[in-house]
Amino acid sequence: MGATILVIDDDATLVEIIGDHLRKNGYEPLAALSGPQGLKLARIRNPALVILDVMMPEMDGWEVCRQLRSESSAPVIMLTAKGEEVDKLRGFRLGVDDYVTKPFSFAELIARVGAVLNRASGALTAVHRLESGDLVIDYDQRRVFIGGQLVDLSAREYHLLEALARHHQRPISTETLLQEVWGDEYAGEPDHVKHYIWALRKKIEADPGDPKHILTEHGFGYRFE
Repeated sequence: MGATILVIDDDATLVEIIGDHLRKNGYEPLAALSGPQGLKLARIRNPALVILDVMMPEMDGWEVCRQLRSESSAPVIMLTAKGEEVDKLRGFRLGVDDYVTKPFSFAELIARVGAVLNRASGALTAVHRLESGDLVIDYDQRRVFIGGQLVDLSAREYHLLEALARHHQRPISTETLLQEVWGDEYAGEPDHVKHYIWALRKKIEADPGDPKHILTEHGFGYRFE
């Protein structure tokens, strides 16, 4: 059996179905139907990843995530019925690694699980921050600063920047970025990377048209300098 995945959701039927799909894909699912139960199980079993619903009675997903983050470094995928960017930013600041918006396909969820686990296993955990000129990336807090000022990045923008930075000074292909940041279902769709690279440049580069941090490797991909 592969990595242990903890699913925390008050919908027992959904938890059972997610567990079946995880099991079929080689994972070991754990089920919790409330936030307190999930936190207790996380302390006992130390899962490799947590799938966490936002809307739960007694203790919502935000509070569960906050407590998880104080005790565990396991990546978190949030299940949310809301697509508003403000909710995603809130979760991003709490340390959420990815989002899946209800209703979702189970194939998409499994793909996200694989992508997040791959990023977590490939992370250079000994490195807590990276500084490049006035740009600072704090890996522990998942925050980015320019000249000491917090940069407002979406979760996807941060994941893309982190992927580039962890390969710093080495070219990384567009397809590799798609795999690490978006997952298998986006293979062959380089426009996703191009769009987010431009969005990142507008936020972290003094002159997005003449970037100093995110450089283009023509015909291949990008490089973080």
